[in-house]
Amino acid sequence: MNKAKKIWIALLIVAVAIGAIAARMLTGHDSTQFFTEKVGRGDIRDVVEATGTINAVITVQVGSQVSGTIYKLYADFNSHVKKDQVVARIDPSLFEGALLQAKADLETARANASAAKANLEKAKAAEAQSRADYERTKPLATQGVMSAQQLDVSKANEDAAVSAISAADAGVLQADAQVNQKAAAVTVAQTNLDHTVIRAPIDGVVVSRNVDIGQTVAASLQAPTLFTIAQDLTKMQVYTKTDESDVGQIKSGQPVTFKVDAFPNDEFRGHVSQIRMNATTVQNVVTYDTIIEFDNPELKLFPGMTAYVTIPVASAHDVLKVPNAALRYKPDLKPEELRQLYSDAGINPPTMRGQGGQGGQGGQSAQQRGGGGGGDRQRQPGQAGGANPENGAQVQQQRREARGVSDVAVIWKMLPTKKLEAVQIRTGITDHATTALVQVLKGQINEGDQVITGATKGQTSRNAPGPGFGGPPRGR
Repeated sequence: MNKAKKIWIALLIVAVAIGAIAARMLTGHDSTQFFTEKVGRGDIRDVVEATGTINAVITVQVGSQVSGTIYKLYADFNSHVKKDQVVARIDPSLFEGALLQAKADLETARANASAAKANLEKAKAAEAQSRADYERTKPLATQGVMSAQQLDVSKANEDAAVSAISAADAGVLQADAQVNQKAAAVTVAQTNLDHTVIRAPIDGVVVSRNVDIGQTVAASLQAPTLFTIAQDLTKMQVYTKTDESDVGQIKSGQPVTFKVDAFPNDEFRGHVSQIRMNATTVQNVVTYDTIIEFDNPELKLFPGMTAYVTIPVASAHDVLKVPNAALRYKPDLKPEELRQLYSDAGINPPTMRGQGGQGGQGGQSAQQRGGGGGGDRQRQPGQAGGANPENGAQVQQQRREARGVSDVAVIWKMLPTKKLEAVQIRTGITDHATTALVQVLKGQINEGDQVITGATKGQTSRNAPGPGFGGPPRGR
């Protein structure tokens, strides 16, 4: 009897425990935990962030117009050079030989020209003698002293002499042409020899040397680059890739700040000098080159460095700031309950489509919420205009939505009684974490009020929101 009693007591304890666990689980699922943040006050700056490459204002590639072996180098990396300073020499021996041969050919041509002129004079003398013979033969033939055959022979000799003058004259012209041709060959050979001396075209600093002594350069198809010279490293530029959704806000003369990895604690300043219209498309992301000029008096920044550029495009001073997560939040309630809350606040309820999303988001998109998408599209350093090549099209679409949405939104305020109250506001610019509150349209909101940024149901829920989507509050 005692044994049976103990068994029944044990079964009763197990049943009570199971019931308690079940009740706790049901209670956990039915309870809703809200995450809130305070409405603050301060300044907001809307900026365009992008990456770029630092370059000199003028960079010249020094090449070679002739092929040959590098004989001497007179400049190296970081060498300061002046205009027309010799920076390299190509072995001149072959070109010197070609010049000597061209000069010899020119002398030969000149000698041939002199011989041709002498032949012309000889032909003119022979023609004069033949003409005189013919003139003497004509009256003698008329008087019958000489035969007609002798007269014809005299006439033929005179004609042949005239033809010889024309041939000799043509020979002189040909010889003169040969002289000019050989003189041109001498000029070409001299020019090639001069080009074996490589000179700096500008004053500047050698930032790249691509050859060594003994290396052969071939200029038959394309001029090889021997040196790269930057003109003035105290005046430099940043070539920045900016997204097409940002270029409309960027104007020439706007101040710019940027940082580089070499000096992470320093901030450098410049200004926008040009927005080039030549578009670049990579995986459906369209970017434009924005040129930023800046001074580099201490020569701290080098060509080729990556710059993380920040271009302020708008600012608001001493305004109420609403967390962007609060603009995205929508209570996960039944349609009739939502309509009642909107009605109590005097707000026309928006469409109920997409209601009931996880984490209390209600499935509402950034476009429906009016400006709350800025928190999702914050750009990270190292991305060109905030566009990742792998998901660039998606990022670009989010940025378009964030800039093109209506500026009217509804936020939900947590009252001291733990009740929800809808407040309709007009939003302003965003810094991608908070948004400026421009005007309260329906309801009331003050600095320090708690606004809901997210919610989760029960302690066992697996759908707890992450950062920026109703996650644990900041600064509570």
